Amino acid sequence: MGSTADHTRRPARNKILAAGALCAATVLGVAGLTAGGASAASAASAASAAEPSKLRADYNGDGYVDLAVGVPGATVGGKTKAGYVNVVWGGASGLGKHGSVNVGQGTAGVPGTVEGGDRFGTAVHSADLNGDGYSDLIASAPGEAIDDTPDVGTISVIWGSAGGFAKGGITAAKGGAEDSRIGGALSTGDYDGDGTQDLVFPIVGEEGTSTMMRPGPITSATNTSPAMVEHHQFGGPRAYASGDFDGDGKDDLAVTYKGMEISGTHVLGKASGEWRDFWSTGDYGTSVAAGDFDGDGTADLALGGVTPNPEADSTHCEDRLGGAVLTVYGKQGAALGGGAACTTQGSPEVGGSPESGDNFGVTLAAANLDRDGIDELVVGGDAEAVGSAASAGTYWILASAGTGKALVGPAYSQNSAGVAGTAEAGDRLGAQVAAGDFNGDAYPDVAVGAPGEDTASGGVWYAPTPKDGPNPAVVSVTPGKLGIAGASEYGAVLAR
Repeated sequence: MGSTADHTRRPARNKILAAGALCAATVLGVAGLTAGGASAASAASAASAAEPSKLRADYNGDGYVDLAVGVPGATVGGKTKAGYVNVVWGGASGLGKHGSVNVGQGTAGVPGTVEGGDRFGTAVHSADLNGDGYSDLIASAPGEAIDDTPDVGTISVIWGSAGGFAKGGITAAKGGAEDSRIGGALSTGDYDGDGTQDLVFPIVGEEGTSTMMRPGPITSATNTSPAMVEHHQFGGPRAYASGDFDGDGKDDLAVTYKGMEISGTHVLGKASGEWRDFWSTGDYGTSVAAGDFDGDGTADLALGGVTPNPEADSTHCEDRLGGAVLTVYGKQGAALGGGAACTTQGSPEVGGSPESGDNFGVTLAAANLDRDGIDELVVGGDAEAVGSAASAGTYWILASAGTGKALVGPAYSQNSAGVAGTAEAGDRLGAQVAAGDFNGDAYPDVAVGAPGEDTASGGVWYAPTPKDGPNPAVVSVTPGKLGIAGASEYGAVLAR
């Protein structure tokens, strides 16, 4: 099947789209997938209009992007669900060949004590918060008890440096009461335009959840208190994404949230010094991502797992069988004013067939795989059946066919040619997706979590981007191969 992508695009983009279609065609009859266009994700290429300024995830400054995997269900020193973050070092051979290190509350210089139920690594993020040129690791532990008060929660920042995480870290924020469970999600960006990275996170209250911001630079545990961004009555945010959606040079915050009566997705900015909502929809989802999907220099928004607000009269995505991804396009002079389109497995030239409960769009990652200045979208669907294997999982690499049009691209499973392993029931490949130039060749790569692999020990599938196609050799990175102990559902949390 030929791609519907705009043939006025640059040759490099056409080449990689054609390569993706060729690869997808090879899995017909194996997993029942159809072909389309392709592409995936960027960290080494120049930052797009959509990207916050800018998290690279190079924690030791060696020029390679590293992958932080949150393992909140891990047993540490006999403490069940104490949790840790496993950082897989990038290098010339990509992920899995250069070792890894566990970081947690038992690591020298990291605040806190290893305790059962802390769930350290529930959310993981990366940014240079102290401005020293090294990416810092940010991890939440929403189950942390403080002064015998349970489930208060903390957010830790572990400093990156030339020696890795040798400098220890700080507690950047903590909850204020029982069950405040701070840090269920994390985001960073320069929201106030002062040139430093700010930290955004949720905190649970008695009648809902508040999104809070601690302004940068963050250099100690005590320098600045967080301020409220917004409050969600009887509910809370499900995911954040940052990007300059209004073109003012400051990062904005996209929030998708669900409450008992009010749900939706909106974009907030601080252009006037105060947070204001300048775009919204009643549709909410499980994931959000920012990227320039049509290459016009403006930030676009992707919303995965689209679900309409039951109180709203309409939805952007009437067809949602198996899951839907909403793409809202930016426009010069009009934030997110360039039209919208929905993509499902039933859309033309999208791999697979829609079935109830596939979870298409459960997680998203956006960036520029082929370095042509146009971002692509990596889409996870962890409940997708592959043949008779229920919830084996699949991921898609999708590209825009033009402003206001649905995305196109192939699907990949463990039964696809060149992908390690065999699709088995419950593997949940696609539960999380991330991207970065892990092998330093200037072409960003894809990482896909499969937390159900090996009887829920889990794993991450690493897909290095080929320069000339047609398909990367997708390899598995698992706790067993890395020699780490106590892992549970490894790959369910990947750093953004």
